[in-house]
Amino acid sequence: MAEPRQNVIFEQVDRVSPPEETTEGLVVELAGDRVARLSPDDERAAGYASILEELQRQERPVYLELDAEDNIERLLVPLVARVEDVRPAPEEEDRGDPGDLQITLYGSHARHLLRRESRNFEAAADLLRRAREESTTVAVVSDDRQEILAAKPHDDATVIGPPVGGGGTVGSGPGVEEAPESEPRGCLGRIFRRRRRKCLSKRRAQKLFDDMASRSCAPLTVPPPCIPFLYPDDGCWGRAHEMCRLMVQEHGILPKKVWIYGSLVTPTKNNPNCVVYWGWHVAPTVCVRSGCLGGTQEMVIDPSLFDKPVTKGTWKSVQGDAGAVLQDSAWTIFYRSQNAGYTDTDPTFAKTNGVLNTYRAALQARSLNVGPPPYAGC
Repeated sequence: MAEPRQNVIFEQVDRVSPPEETTEGLVVELAGDRVARLSPDDERAAGYASILEELQRQERPVYLELDAEDNIERLLVPLVARVEDVRPAPEEEDRGDPGDLQITLYGSHARHLLRRESRNFEAAADLLRRAREESTTVAVVSDDRQEILAAKPHDDATVIGPPVGGGGTVGSGPGVEEAPESEPRGCLGRIFRRRRRKCLSKRRAQKLFDDMASRSCAPLTVPPPCIPFLYPDDGCWGRAHEMCRLMVQEHGILPKKVWIYGSLVTPTKNNPNCVVYWGWHVAPTVCVRSGCLGGTQEMVIDPSLFDKPVTKGTWKSVQGDAGAVLQDSAWTIFYRSQNAGYTDTDPTFAKTNGVLNTYRAALQARSLNVGPPPYAGC
C-alpha cells in the first residue's frame, strides 16, 4: 500500500469559495482552521468544488492530499459507516500480506484491506475494533485498491447498520428465503396493486436493460439523478434499489433481487486496477419468457457488469468465487448484510438517494484524479 502523504487533511468542510469568486482559485476552509487551495489554472477546480459542496451539504468529511503550498493534489470521498467485521485478510488471495486485516462495513459491499505495513495500522485497527464492539460510526478513506488510508470517529446516526442496542430486521442467513414482500405505500403502492408480476419477452427485457443502462452517470459531471454504474467499487445496493424504483414506477414491472455472498474478485474496466474486491453484490431480476413453449427464467439486470440481461449463473460466473452463495429476495429489501443478521428497507428512497449521492461524488473524484473510465490495460 502506498503510504498517505504527510500533508493531508481529513476534516469536515466548513466553506468552499468557488473559483469564479476569487482570484486565488478554489479555496476550501475546513475544521481545525485548515485551508486548502486549487489554482485557477487547474481544470479540476469546478469539479472538486462540486464534490466539496456536496460533502458539506451531507455534513461528511473530505480527505485531501496537498502539495507543499497547500494546493490539492488528490481528493478522496470517505465512507461513513458502522463496522460489521474485522478479521485477518484471506491468505489464499493474491492480495495483501500476513498480518493485514480485512474490514467489512455496513453500507459497503467492498472488502476493505488495512495493511499492517501502513504507518497508522495499530491506531486504525484499534479504532475499527472498538467501533465494531460499540456499534459506533467511523469515517474510512480507501484508495482505488480498496486499501484503507485513514479512519476516524464520526458521529452520524443515519448510517446503515444496527444502532447501539440493536435495530433493523434480524435475518436468518443467506441460505434461507426472505420474508414475503410487503407492498410499498403511496404512488408506488397503487402501481404495485394494479399490476401483477408478468414475464417479459426477451426483446422487452433488453429494452428494459437498455433504459437502466442509459441512466449511467457522465463520470466528470455526474448530474443527478444519474446512476453511478461506472463506479463498481461500492454502492450496488443503492443502484439496485433505484433501478427497482424505475422498473415499478416508470415501466409497471415488478422485479425481485438476487444477492451473492462470497470472496468475490471481479474484473472490471472501470477501476484503474482492473479489479474490485467484494464480500457481496446485488442486482434486480425480472421474469423473462425463454421460448414459445411457455418456459420462463429470472434474468439479472446489472449494467455495472454486463450489456444485456443474463442468467443468474452467468452473473455469478464473472465474480470470481465458484463457491459463492446466491439468495433471492423481494425487491423491497434495500440492504441485507453479508451474514443476513441485519436487513433494511427504504420505502421513501431517501436512503437510496444518499447512497447514490455518495458514489456519484466518488466517481467524479476518481475521474478528476486519474481520468474517467474505462481504463487502459484492463
